[in-house]
Amino acid sequence: MTKRNTYNEDEELTSRFNWHDYARLGHYLRPYSWRLCFVLITILIGNIAIILGPYLMKIAIDTAIPNRNLPLIWALSGTFLISLVIAFLCFRYRIWAITEIGQSLLIDMRTDLFTHLQELPFAYFDSRPHGKILIRVVNYINTLSDLLANGLVNLISDIISVLVTLIFMFAINWQLTLDSLALIPVLVLWAYLIQKKQRQAFRKLSDKQSNLNAYIHESIAGIKVTQGFAQEANAIQTFDAVADDNRRAYMQAVKIQYALGPGVQNISTITTALIYFIGIQQLGVVVSTGTLIAFLGYINNFWNPVINIGNFYNSLITATAYLERIFETMDEKPQILDAPDAFNLPPIKGDVRFNNVSFRYEEASPLTLHDISFHAQAGQTIALVGPTGAGKTTIINLLSRFYNVTTGNITIDNINLQQVTLDSLRQQMGVMQQETFIFSGTIMDNIRYGRLDATDDEVRSAAKIARADAFIQTLPSGYNTTVQEHGSSLSAGQRQLLAFARVLLADPRILILDEATAAIDTKTETLLQEGLNELLKGRTSFIVAHRLSTIQRADQILVINHGRIVEAGRHDQLMAMHGEYYRLYDSQYQMLQDQN
Repeated sequence: MTKRNTYNEDEELTSRFNWHDYARLGHYLRPYSWRLCFVLITILIGNIAIILGPYLMKIAIDTAIPNRNLPLIWALSGTFLISLVIAFLCFRYRIWAITEIGQSLLIDMRTDLFTHLQELPFAYFDSRPHGKILIRVVNYINTLSDLLANGLVNLISDIISVLVTLIFMFAINWQLTLDSLALIPVLVLWAYLIQKKQRQAFRKLSDKQSNLNAYIHESIAGIKVTQGFAQEANAIQTFDAVADDNRRAYMQAVKIQYALGPGVQNISTITTALIYFIGIQQLGVVVSTGTLIAFLGYINNFWNPVINIGNFYNSLITATAYLERIFETMDEKPQILDAPDAFNLPPIKGDVRFNNVSFRYEEASPLTLHDISFHAQAGQTIALVGPTGAGKTTIINLLSRFYNVTTGNITIDNINLQQVTLDSLRQQMGVMQQETFIFSGTIMDNIRYGRLDATDDEVRSAAKIARADAFIQTLPSGYNTTVQEHGSSLSAGQRQLLAFARVLLADPRILILDEATAAIDTKTETLLQEGLNELLKGRTSFIVAHRLSTIQRADQILVINHGRIVEAGRHDQLMAMHGEYYRLYDSQYQMLQDQN
């Protein structure tokens, strides 16, 4: 896994791009192979129609005009006009077909990347700013879509054009053709000298673009904090610095990129001048006027696609920097996978055991959990308490298999979680994370996310149990009220009530509430507790809470500190011990007394 990264750090490239990796792009072209073949046939016909022009001109100058052969002149003119029409129709079809194929490729590649992201563990998203992930799915894919479709087909078109042109040129005069190719080795050497620096420059540019995107994403997400502390000027100053890094990287990359184009143009101009010089020297002796004029036309037909090929090569080198990042993401191995022989978890009762479980987030990091063992009988409510960073959330994340245990095992109804499929496990669990996320859409849609086939009545019923119905009824359109991403128009407590209703609707056998009442006022919490009491009946529940008053009725309270279970028992038992739980409870009680 890539080391943890921030917006002001260039990402470390974990695997260097190999030219053989371009073969992977064939996977996206394969479904469109027949359509591409038809496009190539169209391109071939169009190229022949265009290239026919100088040859018709040669016949007209050398034969038809000197002999005053009007029928031949009319025939040549008609043929030339027809060739132009054919070339226009072929070109028009090529643009339409290639655009459609390019957009299809864009969707295919972006879908594969997005689908792969859904399979990656929390650790991947924890290790880098989300803006650096977003730029891969949007910007980098957009850059590649034109290369994969339009650029690749145009490359084949240009190669066909060069080959057909060479055939005509050799047919007219093979000596002049060889003279025209004399500077090709110089062009190849020039491209070779530039490509390495260009690739490095665009790799650096992709890093700076990624940093800029990450900072913009972070600053938008934290805009309330920025304005709350009046730090707008500091945010703008930071943005200017990151944006300036991007500008300088871009200018350096473009400076190297455009070094190839003028080189090709200069070589083309020198070659044309050389043919003029040699052709005029041999005019009337070896070379006819019509041949020279036709040949000069073919020189342009030859070098124009060569210039295009050079531009494609430029684009290819540029795209390599983006491909490296895209393939790096696609090659990121999902850490949480179904075992080869995994089976669907049957309907569970909810008997949960942690057996000597230890866990670390990264291989080189110290253990976060140490030898955790406990038994939650089906239907029991287990509360996890302790100071911030003690490991409470980590325990419930392991139960949901958002991470895999480092050592030990976790069983549900005596079935090891590693042996069952993730879908069958999580479908029987309801998880309310510490950070409540509300999707853009209606209130009804947000609650129904817990079970997509739920009826409107079932959604309303879950909202009533969660005590969310009362405030929903006060909204302009009730359950059909549209909220924005993160639910910015709702209070923190309202967002948590909606998230709680979402979990209730899923009707899980195992319920996990991570700080479920953290953002709810005391009055609302009292109402919610009534619904909770009904909900918890017959379910195995895990509640992470800092408010110890909310978990006094728990069947078992686990006190976690420094990744270890330091105390376990019921509320009255732990209070009688006068240990760590007693001190936590007493300090909270004293704080509430002081507030009152």
